[in-house]
Amino acid sequence: MPHPASHSTARGYLLVLGAATLWGTLGLFYTFLGERFAISPPAIAFFRAGMALLVLVSFSALFRRDWLRIQRRDLPLFLGQGAVGIAAFYLFAVYAVRVAGMSVAAVLLYTAPFWVTLYAWLFLGEGLDRFKALALAGTVLGAALVAQAFRPTLLRLNALGIALGLASGVCYACYSLFNKYLVRRYSPWTALTFGLGFGLPLLGLAQSGPELWHALHTPGALWWLALLGLVPTLGAGLLYTTALTDLPASVASIIVAFEPVVASLLAFVVLHERLSTQQLLGATIIVASIVLLGARDLLRRSAPPH
Repeated sequence: MPHPASHSTARGYLLVLGAATLWGTLGLFYTFLGERFAISPPAIAFFRAGMALLVLVSFSALFRRDWLRIQRRDLPLFLGQGAVGIAAFYLFAVYAVRVAGMSVAAVLLYTAPFWVTLYAWLFLGEGLDRFKALALAGTVLGAALVAQAFRPTLLRLNALGIALGLASGVCYACYSLFNKYLVRRYSPWTALTFGLGFGLPLLGLAQSGPELWHALHTPGALWWLALLGLVPTLGAGLLYTTALTDLPASVASIIVAFEPVVASLLAFVVLHERLSTQQLLGATIIVASIVLLGARDLLRRSAPPH
């Protein structure tokens, strides 16, 4: 009979892959909202968080008010998640793309698994064996190939762009680590609600009145902003946070590197962008790294105790 832990591990992998798939649609939303409705990146980030938070709070108020209660001692954790894992991450990621270009920003963002793995090894007691190290290296290399960092025409290297990209990767790592701490005491719903609740006012400080007014009064834009809040924000956030109850933060952060694979495939199918041989190779390396990590974990957890 399979060990219960193996079921938990398999569920965690499926949840993270689901989150990565939903997050992989972000590029389509950003492209559509920017090109068709001329909504600025900071405004998109603000409404993305706001729409998701509205649904979370409304559902909790109607059906599960206990999900809206937290202990005062945990306020610093929620504040850190809102300030760093939500507000700073959303803004750094948006501006990294603008300053450094999509490919560089994507590669620097996916330094996040390195930061998570390093922190989890030093402070959370998570192991760092050769399988995890190999999977980590594979996902970073694969992300670089998928993002086409090898094409000089796509690279706009500058100190500010590199700093913004690395900052987005660090903030992405913090998002995983804060959630790992929070789901030990709260439901994934509560963790995401209060993270967004503390992050949204800080995102509001980066807005201008005319940009928000434009988004609110552009016919059709609110429907797409609402969909952005529901699918890649609320849906992916809940899936990923729930997965952290089954998986180490370092493992989850490596698996979520599947996101650029999904984004590239969607760009190919929806936007009719061509996939190069190098991109297909990068996608294969990412998938192989995830399979390697998954096989190692499932075999380890399903093995009978000695």
